[in-house]
Amino acid sequence: MNLSPGFSPQRPIFAAAPKGSLAVLRAFRTNVLSLWPESAYRAPSQELRLLGKKVVLFNKPDSIARVLQEGEGTDFGRSTIRYRLLFPIAGNGLLTSEGDDWKRQRRAAAPAFAPRGVGMLNRPIAATVTERLGKLAAGLHGQTEATVELLPLMQDWAAEMSGRCMFSFSPHLDDGVFAATAHDYVERLAAPTNLDVLLPISMMSPRDYARRRFSKRWMALVETMMGDRAHAEPADPPNDLLDLLLAAARDGHGDLGSLREQVATMIVAGHETTSLLMFWTLYLLANCPAVQAAVAEEAGQAWQGKLEELPGRLPVTRAVVSETLRLYPSAFMIARRALRNLTIDGIDIPKGSVVLISPWVVHRHHDNWDRPDEFDPARFLPGAPAPRRYSYLPFSVGPRVCIGAQFATAMAAVAVAGFVRAYSIAMAKPSPVLPTCVVTMRPEGKPEFRLRPR
Repeated sequence: MNLSPGFSPQRPIFAAAPKGSLAVLRAFRTNVLSLWPESAYRAPSQELRLLGKKVVLFNKPDSIARVLQEGEGTDFGRSTIRYRLLFPIAGNGLLTSEGDDWKRQRRAAAPAFAPRGVGMLNRPIAATVTERLGKLAAGLHGQTEATVELLPLMQDWAAEMSGRCMFSFSPHLDDGVFAATAHDYVERLAAPTNLDVLLPISMMSPRDYARRRFSKRWMALVETMMGDRAHAEPADPPNDLLDLLLAAARDGHGDLGSLREQVATMIVAGHETTSLLMFWTLYLLANCPAVQAAVAEEAGQAWQGKLEELPGRLPVTRAVVSETLRLYPSAFMIARRALRNLTIDGIDIPKGSVVLISPWVVHRHHDNWDRPDEFDPARFLPGAPAPRRYSYLPFSVGPRVCIGAQFATAMAAVAVAGFVRAYSIAMAKPSPVLPTCVVTMRPEGKPEFRLRPR
């Protein structure tokens, strides 16, 4: 089994960092990766200036620990741009809240993402994958080869999987309204404008008014999908994440506001980022036939057992997903605002400065990884040495590490295994697919893939 194929997916190359505030703002609006030149992948840190404020990128594990582990909530707070972009679709949930409010929500959500809760969701995830594969086969009308765009396909799959894990059933999952509404925000309103970056959070940008209108529509949809079940007793055993949240909240049956925002946050977190993880994993497999064959063989055997235990029978697929998260991390940049004057690794950080941790850079940094640009799933097989601490952070680290990390990786592994079990995948054109990072790590253009039924 060859899981070290020697394939190095091409990444965007930038010779120099942008100079001047306008160039930095343009990078935030068009592709954040353009902030980091080749030197950043070997340097311990990188400094920029934005409208007179210092912006510092830290790459060393010790510096990352200082920011995300030791300083979270005391020395560093959330960035205003993150709050501005996420609040309309996540409300005051785990992604945006701080302090005691965040701690309360974290405690309330924790039972839903304990091993018991995640294990309960394996069956609806596998059932959705099987159902979607049937629809795909019907749409191909028996063709022995077809060319498709995988990204919109994976977006639909992820929307349905995350929706069914949350609600078990809803007519809005079947009629496509849920997926279309979430996709609408990402396409129209999620990208920041210059004013989004420049204005304090107390002042609304022109696009914020459109986001506010969207938020009313989105939260109303979430409430509608919760409606028939929000006041019912949780099922025992639970059927879905909503049952787990209701059971954990106890007195939350009538508190639609708080529960609604938890539900909205979990749906958002499980939809767009997971669909992109699935896409990038399939892209890497399309370029590595030997690894793809190993995943297909494993999936064929794993699907014969109990669906509840499926992710545990996919060690090769899960290693591929973990390596994809290293090369194409969903959270490609983590931003924090200094709450007081600090000094980190000999660099002065004045109050109000922006500190950045980029998993994209950290995961490809030459001090942190051997052959950092090479796709090598063997790094994550059972028994392989663990990555150096704070050098692998696809779901962040520290107190605010993503609570749904295990859920997202299990969902992606099952979806990828099911897809590769059914289809051989290759690139329709030999040209590389480059990532563009604004809010999420999306592929540049509309890459097509060639599918052949196995």
